[in-house]
Amino acid sequence: MKRIFIMLLIACSAISTISADPAAATPQKKPEAVIAMLNDIIKRFGQTSDQVYSVSRNPNTNQIEYSVKITKFVANVKNAPLTLNIATVGSPFTKDEPLSYQLLHLTPGSTEMFALGVYMEQGKDKQYALRDNPNQEMWLMCCKNAENPQLRDAYAIAWELNEDQSQAIGTVYMITSLRPDLAVRNMSSAGLMSDNQNTFTIDGRVGYDLTDSLYVVYMADNAEELDKVADNDYVATMPVVNRRFSFSVQLDKPKVGRIRTVMPDGSLCELWTNLDFVPGETYRITTHNGYYDEDRDYEQRVGRYSGKSLLNDLQRRGIDDQAVTVVDEVPEEFRTIEHQVGRGSRSVAGNAVIFAKAELVKLHIDKIKNSYKELSMAMRDFRSRERVQLILKQILQQNQELDKQYQEFIKYIKSTGWRKDEWSDMYKEILEFYTEQNKELSGAYEDSITNGKPILKLRDYLNKQTEKYMKEMEKTLR
Repeated sequence: MKRIFIMLLIACSAISTISADPAAATPQKKPEAVIAMLNDIIKRFGQTSDQVYSVSRNPNTNQIEYSVKITKFVANVKNAPLTLNIATVGSPFTKDEPLSYQLLHLTPGSTEMFALGVYMEQGKDKQYALRDNPNQEMWLMCCKNAENPQLRDAYAIAWELNEDQSQAIGTVYMITSLRPDLAVRNMSSAGLMSDNQNTFTIDGRVGYDLTDSLYVVYMADNAEELDKVADNDYVATMPVVNRRFSFSVQLDKPKVGRIRTVMPDGSLCELWTNLDFVPGETYRITTHNGYYDEDRDYEQRVGRYSGKSLLNDLQRRGIDDQAVTVVDEVPEEFRTIEHQVGRGSRSVAGNAVIFAKAELVKLHIDKIKNSYKELSMAMRDFRSRERVQLILKQILQQNQELDKQYQEFIKYIKSTGWRKDEWSDMYKEILEFYTEQNKELSGAYEDSITNGKPILKLRDYLNKQTEKYMKEMEKTLR
């Protein structure tokens, strides 16, 4: 036994000697071919005015802790002096593949979506949807950072071709952040991934009517603290895999928490779900578009219907069976279609429902307004016909979604007993927004890059909507 022990010591010593060899300790090289190719695309085709650039350094060592560089591009792929040969985009990735620990290529037609996590210290992270539609082609490479082995460098490009296959419209990503395995280890050491009798678990499923790919979780000791939680103060993420998501945390006492959806562009959904986090319990939830299937047994035993809930009245009440934050009173300056609330003697609960539905309307209106800003920029700065056409199609789709929210709003207020003479103000607000959009488009009709079906379809849709709601308003005046 003693001889075997000595031999093991010798073997370990030899291994240590090999590991200490200067050649073995040489820092990993950077994937120069990939970096050069991505930088060249940014230089030649990048829309730098729409670029995301963020760097965080350690104040003591000046070392990078994370950095994010995201640049959209529009590149000609045929029949132009300056073109991008998309057939060769993958060559640098395959050339530098030995330097990576992950290489992924998704071709058009694949139904797999992909989001990349940017991990930071103290459990903070953000997700970027690199590929969010099946028409895109994507290349991704992940490597250890050459200067700091605790960091991961991610290089990616995703694009899709326009209708006539003449341009590639896409995005380049160059991201450095904490290695995912270290981020998971930090969560585990913080007690966020323990599994024992004190563990609270969320067992989630994504409903048939959603395509969500990521949720984030917030946690607080009580209702008051939960209301103060900032958007970026989530404790963990819940990626969706095979339409399932989950979260576990070890608790020494009951707490409260919140679930929010991360949208494809990395932003957070305006609605959320509040829950009681109880040690030793599992909450089973199925999410849907605008509502969720609650765990009724859980809620009755230890949750909002049990008399033990730590959530306050507003947090428990929810809206249409959703636990979304609502208010009882709305300031006078918010009394527009986006914030229209009940009047007279109608109940506070009814007002809260109307307010929440109006918030959904406002969310869709804001999306459309942002798209018009993007349209203006595309017409002014880049003069890309294909990009303009895509934005116009997007605005049409957003208006169609807005109309669904209008109809839900109208259906509900009619059920609450609003008088017809009160409806006219609501219809005026709706019509004013369509008028506002037509004004936005008035100058675009005369611009050559907007000519085509998308702007004609959008104009016709806005006119038909105006006519429809004019008729609806006339009925209220009879």
